[in-house]
Amino acid sequence: MSAIDLTKKLVNFNTVSRDSNLPLIDYVATYLDDFGIKSHRVESPDGKKSNLYASIGPEEPGGVVLSGHTDVVPTDGQDWHTDPFMPEIKDGNLLGRGTCDMKGFIGTALSLVPEMNSLEKPIHFALSYDEEIGCKGAPSMIAEIVDKLPPPQAVIVGEPTGMKAITGHKGMVTLKTAVQGHEAHSSQIHRGVSAVMTAATLVTKLNAMTQELAAATDTATGFEPHHSTIHVGIIRGGTAINIISRRCEFQWDIRCIPADDPKIILDEFEKFCRDEILPNMKSIDPQCSIDTQITASAPSFLMADSPALSLLTALGVQPAKSHAPYVAEAGQFQSSGLPTVICGPGFIDQAHKPNEFIALDQLNQGEQLLRSVIQRLTRS
Repeated sequence: MSAIDLTKKLVNFNTVSRDSNLPLIDYVATYLDDFGIKSHRVESPDGKKSNLYASIGPEEPGGVVLSGHTDVVPTDGQDWHTDPFMPEIKDGNLLGRGTCDMKGFIGTALSLVPEMNSLEKPIHFALSYDEEIGCKGAPSMIAEIVDKLPPPQAVIVGEPTGMKAITGHKGMVTLKTAVQGHEAHSSQIHRGVSAVMTAATLVTKLNAMTQELAAATDTATGFEPHHSTIHVGIIRGGTAINIISRRCEFQWDIRCIPADDPKIILDEFEKFCRDEILPNMKSIDPQCSIDTQITASAPSFLMADSPALSLLTALGVQPAKSHAPYVAEAGQFQSSGLPTVICGPGFIDQAHKPNEFIALDQLNQGEQLLRSVIQRLTRS
C-alpha cells in the first residue's frame, strides 16, 4: 500500500482526543501482523485508548525509533469544505484532519514496512495517544521502550517541520484555577466577594508576568516568541448579572523555554494569590479560596548535538534555523535518555485548521528520508 493510501486509511479513523483511538490501533496491529511483526500495546488507565510499539529487525542496539501520535484535534465549528475524515487530493495536496499532524508521517513509515526485511539494525514504531491534550499517553510507552528494547541511536519524532531537523521545543504545563467567592446582591459589593472579578485580577497578573518574562529574557533563544509565555484560554463563572459570583474557573498554560522552570512561575502566581488577594477575600468570608491544579505537563526539549541529529544531517537533512513553537513528545524521549530529533513532512501552519492539508511533495520528501534511514540500517 502506498504512503498516500495508508495515510488516507489512518485519516478515516476519527481519533479526536476525546474519543478512543482503539480502532486505528487495531488496524495498525493487524497490518503489522500480516508481515509477521508483533506489536505491543500500552493502554490508558481506563482501557479506552492505547499506545502501540513494534520492532522490525534484529534485537540489536543502534536502531531508530519512528515516533508519532495517533490523536487529532477536533473539527467542531470549523468551516471544512470536505469531510475531514474522508481525505481528498486537490491541487497537489491531501486534505483531511490529521494529514499533516501527523498521520502523514505515520502512514508513510508504515507503507515502507515491506522494505524493512533486511535490516542490520532495528526500526521501532512508537505510536501514542493523547498528545494533543498534554502529551499524556507517551510516557508509559517510552518507559517500556527504555526497559524492554535495545538502546536506539535515534528517535525521530515526525511532527510537521517541512523536513527540517528541529532540536528544541518549549515545555508545557496546563493548569486550572478555581476561585470561590461569596454571593450577595450586586448592589452590595461590600458584602460579597466576586469570583469573576477576582479571576479577572488573577488573569491580569498572569498577563503582567508574561510581559516581565519577555523583558527579562535574551531575544537570542531560538524560539518565537523568544520567551516563556502564560496564556489563559478558557474562563467560566457567575450565575446572573445581578448576583455577585460565587464561583469562577479559568484554564491556562505555561510554555517554558528550556532555561526557565515552570515551578518558579507557578510559585510566583500562588504567592500573589496567598499574600495579595486571599486576605481581603477571607476577611469577608473565611470559606473563600483560590485553588490551582496542574492538569498536564510535558518537559521542554533541547538537544542540539546528538546521534539523532548526526544521523539526519548525514542523510542530507538541513537543521532548522529556529526551534519548534509547539510542544511535542521529543522532550519526553529526551528525559528518558534517548537521543531525539524532530523531523517530518508538512508545516505546522497547515495543522489544526479547517481544511488541514499536507502537500504531496512533502509526503514524497518524507518517504525519501525514511527510505534513506532504512537503507542506512540495512545489510549491504
